[in-house]
Amino acid sequence: MTETKTRTRPAAVALTAGAEARIAKLMAAAPEGAIGVRLSTPRRGCSGLAYSVDYVTEEAKFDEKIETPGGVFYIDGASVLYLIGSVMDWVEDDFAAGFVFENPNAKGACGCGESFTV
Repeated sequence: MTETKTRTRPAAVALTAGAEARIAKLMAAAPEGAIGVRLSTPRRGCSGLAYSVDYVTEEAKFDEKIETPGGVFYIDGASVLYLIGSVMDWVEDDFAAGFVFENPNAKGACGCGESFTV
């Protein structure tokens, strides 16, 4: 009899320590009923797709789920294909703060950096 071996696949998006810390901070201040935060790529902006991070109150069937020390991070099932191999970070300086993405699937971006093409 042949033994079936299963292996854990890596998450579609790697989270830096800064991103995980920000997720923990968001979850500490989350509205009642929030079970985590979800990354999605809605169609918007001049290049076509944008990154969006929002609170989520229930799991969607095809969401990818990543357990972090500060809370659950979901990736929208329809967006996973655009995000495989990406790194998500949280960056703050004197003038701005926000999630920053290194996405190997992005073939172009708009001048303001708000949207991307694949």
